[in-house]
Amino acid sequence: MDHDIEKAPSAPPTRRDALRVAAGLLAVGAVPLTAHGAAADPGDIDVCTGGYDAEYEADLAMAEALFEAEEHRAFAPERPPGRYTLPLRRGFRVSARYGIRGDWLAGHHTGIDLAVPTGTPVYAVSAGVVVLARRSGQYGKAVTVRMRDGHYAVFAHLSRIKVRQGARIRAGARIGSSGATGRATGPHLHLEIRARRGYGSDIDPVRYLARRGAPLL
Repeated sequence: MDHDIEKAPSAPPTRRDALRVAAGLLAVGAVPLTAHGAAADPGDIDVCTGGYDAEYEADLAMAEALFEAEEHRAFAPERPPGRYTLPLRRGFRVSARYGIRGDWLAGHHTGIDLAVPTGTPVYAVSAGVVVLARRSGQYGKAVTVRMRDGHYAVFAHLSRIKVRQGARIRAGARIGSSGATGRATGPHLHLEIRARRGYGSDIDPVRYLARRGAPLL
């Protein structure tokens, strides 16, 4: 499979429009759109410069709502999570660690930035279902996977997406290629792990993977 996916498959217009409006209002109403943290120290050039993005969060909420409304099998009771693996198979430089203070809505960097050349293969860290695979706001071309343990993995700023929304994937499946789409100062992979779907539920990706036998650093 070698897709360059810009948009998720469309649902019927009336239903899609209604869900988009509802999700957008929920996302915008739930969290303010301005960050109040201290200014970030960029340090390196290959980093994320954006923060909370209403377009991405609304797209993600809408996609999950469609899955749930259609009783998609991905939202059946969770199976054992299985094995975990690393998102990259070549050397990388950490250009921004998780949790550094900065001008993000959360007050800190919500993922880890791994600087690699544009086009570097990116792999799923765990088995799961692709909830969203499209270009959305500041995350650029991004893939979001709901993993079997109920956590979400966000792979952002990709140059190419190679999976489709709704696909069930295994750990180590190639999901795309690294890039600098969206708000980024250079090519890198932004890997974000969320305990729940919404922004602000992020956890440390390094600790998450290390505890599951896949040490990133």
